[in-house]
Amino acid sequence: MFADLDLLPPDPILGVTAAFRRDTSPSKVDLGIGVYRDDEGNTPVPGAVREAERAMLAEQSTKTYVGPAGNLEFNERIGQMALGPLATSLRERIATIQTVGGCGALRIAAEVVRVANPQAAIHVSDPTWANHEPLIGTVGLPLQRYPYYDPATRGVAFERMLEHFAGLPAGEVVLLHACCHNPTGADLEPGQWSAIAEICERRGLLPFVDLAYQGLGDSLDADALGLRIVAQRVPELLLAVSCSKNFGLYRERAGALVALADGVSAASAIATQQARAARRMYSMPPDHGAAIVARLLRDPALCEMWEQELASMTARMKSLRAMLVERLAARRPDLDYSWLVRQRGMFSLLGLDPAAVRALSERHHIYTPPDGRMNIAGISAANVDHIAESILALTPPVP
Repeated sequence: MFADLDLLPPDPILGVTAAFRRDTSPSKVDLGIGVYRDDEGNTPVPGAVREAERAMLAEQSTKTYVGPAGNLEFNERIGQMALGPLATSLRERIATIQTVGGCGALRIAAEVVRVANPQAAIHVSDPTWANHEPLIGTVGLPLQRYPYYDPATRGVAFERMLEHFAGLPAGEVVLLHACCHNPTGADLEPGQWSAIAEICERRGLLPFVDLAYQGLGDSLDADALGLRIVAQRVPELLLAVSCSKNFGLYRERAGALVALADGVSAASAIATQQARAARRMYSMPPDHGAAIVARLLRDPALCEMWEQELASMTARMKSLRAMLVERLAARRPDLDYSWLVRQRGMFSLLGLDPAAVRALSERHHIYTPPDGRMNIAGISAANVDHIAESILALTPPVP
């Protein structure tokens, strides 16, 4: 049966990690896979998460299934964290299901869209996270790209983005990064979110928001502001939430799909479709990570501790951006790298061509995905000079 199966190439991001591990150079640097790292290069478990896990295990009395909808307390609290006060005012119109990470939320959302409208196209930003298209596109819905990133300004090509949205027919789906855009780090401003909310409402478009990095751009509330602006205005919205980065629960695969419906009966119908999609894929979600998050968000002291730890992680990444800009400017004052500190989150694009990205790993032992996305959290005081010198060595001279 399997003798004629094709050997597939490695995943473009996971393959970078494998290549990094094979490299024996003492100066090698991993700027590839999107996990937060501390100064020692470790991906720590936040102290508040550890405490919540201990408390959760002490209270837990069973390991029975949680049901297709998952941990109901987690569902409620994660919705409150994302939507803020809107979670209360919109409660009757919301259907939430716990998922296998943010990836599971993206996939189940696409499955529900396919049932509701098999002809609907999902429009993703150009560029977008490498896994968006495989996760969503294999459902069978058409995928299209909308203009997002302007390499000349290192910011959002907002007018072209809005023009694309203005030409879409009713019922199309637009996938939006809530904050910390992956892979560019270029985020929308509040006024731009208001314009998107207006055009989605006017054109009958369905906003599909990916919230994977809440708290890692500026703060929990600031990073959810755009989402809340849109949710307050549109009749329907899909929201995929990941707890991997901000709670450090990567391997626990804790996430949620929050659906906002145009009425109570529609929300009930969506809930049944969410549960059926989950049942057909993995039946029941794992509880451990979701139970930890629910326990933490229930406890004011642990929640405050976690928010302080999260703020420290965010401040560190901002300082790493500033440090890299300082090193680059010291060596090439004729070049402007200030865009690095204007961007937010864990990622930015180096702006190097594919040959230079390959040379970065082959000659300088610095590893990024093929598009040159660098994980800011992989920078440290010990390697920043090597990174800056390597980038500049591959940067074309100014004409």
